[in-house]
Amino acid sequence: MSTTTIEEKRRLRETVRNLERSFNQETLRESDMLLFERLTALPQVVSSNVLLLFWGMGREPDTQQLFAPLTAADKTVLLPRCLPGGEMELRAWQGRARAVRHPYGMWEPSEDCPLFAADAVDLVLVPALCYDRTGFRLGRGGGFYDRFLARYDGFSVGLCRQALLQDRVPREDHDQGVDLVLTEKQSILCKI
Repeated sequence: MSTTTIEEKRRLRETVRNLERSFNQETLRESDMLLFERLTALPQVVSSNVLLLFWGMGREPDTQQLFAPLTAADKTVLLPRCLPGGEMELRAWQGRARAVRHPYGMWEPSEDCPLFAADAVDLVLVPALCYDRTGFRLGRGGGFYDRFLARYDGFSVGLCRQALLQDRVPREDHDQGVDLVLTEKQSILCKI
């Protein structure tokens, strides 16, 4: 990674985190509600059987609100387990009683939850600090999702608060974009 790109990403992370801190809890709740309504109405979500979600951290959308309704709709909800070496394994979410807290702070299904292959996943919800209008994201810097998306052939969605949507995020050749970016107001089809 070039020093310039590293610095651009660092500056953008700082800018986004400062902006996020300005959002009060009511703003975050309203944003989450709109994002989740738009997400669950997507034809790709409606027709999916197996969805890979993520555990929202910090001021990311509170995605755990989606687990129960999607499961009640006869969908299998998976969450990643972050492994050494920057890889993820995909395990079925079976409630907090069968979850462990990862050192990064998010909850993950325990090792005894059912394991799924990437090709079983119909749709993946990809976390990010922010997205741009072409589907590229600024993540937390671990590269877990870039490695996963590089070999994933299904549909991918990014949730982005409208106030955090960028025209362009700094990127490199290994960075992977999503198929669709959803904000509270926009659906931006990025690739298919």
